[in-house]
Amino acid sequence: MRRVLSSATLAALLAIFAGAAVAGAAPPKVTWMPGARAPGTPARYDKVGVLRIGPRTARNVLVLEPGTSAGSAYFAPLARWLVSTVPGWQVWAVERRENLLEDQSVLDEAKRGTASATKLYDYYLGYLSDPSITPHVQPVPDASVPFAKRWGMAVAVGDLRHVIERARSLGGRVVLGGHSLGGGVVTAYATWNFAGRPGADQLAGLVYIDGGSFGTAESAAAARAALTGLNSPASSPWDAFGGIPAPYAGLFSSVGALAALIAPGAPSQGQSSGLLTTFGLTPTVPVDNLAQFGYALNVGTSPPALIAAQAHLGAGITASGALRGWNGTGALTPIRRYATMLSGAGVANADGSEWYFPARLTLDLAAVGNGTPSAAQRLLGLRSTLGRRLPHSLRIYGFGARLGGSLVLSEIRQLARQSGIPSSHLTLIDRHGSYAHNDPAGAYPRNVFFSHLVTFLHTIAR
Repeated sequence: MRRVLSSATLAALLAIFAGAAVAGAAPPKVTWMPGARAPGTPARYDKVGVLRIGPRTARNVLVLEPGTSAGSAYFAPLARWLVSTVPGWQVWAVERRENLLEDQSVLDEAKRGTASATKLYDYYLGYLSDPSITPHVQPVPDASVPFAKRWGMAVAVGDLRHVIERARSLGGRVVLGGHSLGGGVVTAYATWNFAGRPGADQLAGLVYIDGGSFGTAESAAAARAALTGLNSPASSPWDAFGGIPAPYAGLFSSVGALAALIAPGAPSQGQSSGLLTTFGLTPTVPVDNLAQFGYALNVGTSPPALIAAQAHLGAGITASGALRGWNGTGALTPIRRYATMLSGAGVANADGSEWYFPARLTLDLAAVGNGTPSAAQRLLGLRSTLGRRLPHSLRIYGFGARLGGSLVLSEIRQLARQSGIPSSHLTLIDRHGSYAHNDPAGAYPRNVFFSHLVTFLHTIAR
C-alpha cells in the first residue's frame, strides 16, 4: 500500500516531534564544523557534526560521543530529559564524519509524514529482493572511499578537539562522555598528548556509559596483524556490526525503528521479505512493525551477536492474534523511546544509527589501553600517552551495564590511581545484571544511570 500517512499516524508522529524539542525551542538539528585534516580525505569529509540540545544561553556543556554504529540522535531523548532537569547545561552529541556518506532523504520524508512506511522500506531495503523498485538508495562502494581506512582514533580525537574547543568558548564547564566504544574515545581524548598537555586539562569531568578502553593495550604484533588485514585490497573500510555488513545493519536499524513509530500496527515488511531471516531477526509468527522491532532488539529474543544493540523493551510479542503486536510490560526502556533513539525521529537529516562505521577506529581502540605509552600506539601513530598526568581535580562517572560491566569501573579506578585522582572524585555504579547495553541511555522514567548523572553534573557545576 503506497500512500501518505493516515491523519492519526501523522498526529502521533507530530507528537513525537513536539516532544523532541525543549519547550519554546526549535527542534534540534545537526550542525557541521571543520574537523581534523585526515590524510587522503577529500575536504568535504573533513568535518564533524554536533546535535545541540538545550538552551543556547547555558554555558556548561556535556559532550557525548556515540558508540559503535551509533549516531548523534541516539542521545536525543536522554539529552532532552537531562536539560529539562539540570539547569545551566546543554548536551552536544557528536555526529561523526562518516555519517556524511548517508542518504537520509526518504527517512526525512517519513519523519515529516510525507512518505509511507512502504516507501521507506522499499527505498532502503525492498529493492534488494525486488529489483524493479526505483529509485532506491545507492550504497557507497568500498572502492570509492579508500581514505576511510585511515579514519581511526587520531581522526576521531582530532574531530572531537574542535567540538571541545567550541564548547569551551561558552565559558562554562565541559564534561566529555561516551557510550560503548565512545567510552574508549573518552579515554583516548583525555589522555591524548596535545603539545605536552593531556586532553583532560580542558575538561571538568568524564562520563563512561558501559564502555571504555579497558586498561590493557594490545601487543604491537597484534596491532600490526590487524593493520595489515585492514589495508589488504579485499578488506572493507567498515565494520560489520553483529556480522551484518555496512550499510545494512544501520539501514535495518533506522528503517525498522522509524516504521515502528509511523506504522506500528502494520504487517512487518522486514519479516515478510525474508531479508532479516538470515540474521536470526524474525519471529516464527506474523508480527507488526512494532513487534518486529522489539523482537530483533529485546533482551531474550535478540540474537547474541547483537548484544551491543539490545535493551529491555518489555515482555515480548503478544500471545494471540492473526498479527501479533508488542507487549511492553516490564520494560526498562520503553520501545517507542528506543525507536526514537535509533531512527532520529524529531531530528532532520540524521538518525541514531551509523551506517558506515570505520574499522580503523575499532582497530585503534585496542591500542589505547590505560592511556600510557605502548609499542602498539607507536606502531599506529597514536598519542594517548599522558594517562599518568590527568588533573587531580577531574571528576569521573562510570556506569557498567551488561556489556562493559565491572571492566568499565576497573578502568576508571586505574586511570584515577595512576594520576593521583582521589577516590572521592569517582562515581562508580555497576548494574551489569539488570541493565542491558542500551538501557542507560534509554530507560525511562526510572533510570539509575540518569539519576546519578544528574547529581554528578550538579557537583561539576558548583
